[in-house]
Amino acid sequence: MPIIKILPHPDYCPQGAEISAPAGTSICEALLDNHIEIEHACDMSCACTTCHVIVREGFASLNEVDENEEDLLDRAWGLEPNSRLSCQAYLAQQDLVVEIPKYSINHAKEKH
Repeated sequence: MPIIKILPHPDYCPQGAEISAPAGTSICEALLDNHIEIEHACDMSCACTTCHVIVREGFASLNEVDENEEDLLDRAWGLEPNSRLSCQAYLAQQDLVVEIPKYSINHAKEKH
């Protein structure tokens, strides 16, 4: 089973985390199943960008990005070349390192 290392995020997992999930599981499902409550406003139907993640290692092992996901990613905050919607990125056998961006379209916060 592949291991997903989640880099620290101030709201979702301040200490970072390492989880495992079976191949064929979406990154979003793996996070939620392990109590990392990433946003997923569209209930994982590829209709928003709230579950956007940046895959720092293992990107090439994931399924290919389809046109619908590409179009949505163009609207994601902090888009990078290795960005994915976690609800559409399915695990293979390779371990991943994933960063949850500081903000999402629904999660922007003002600094105090």
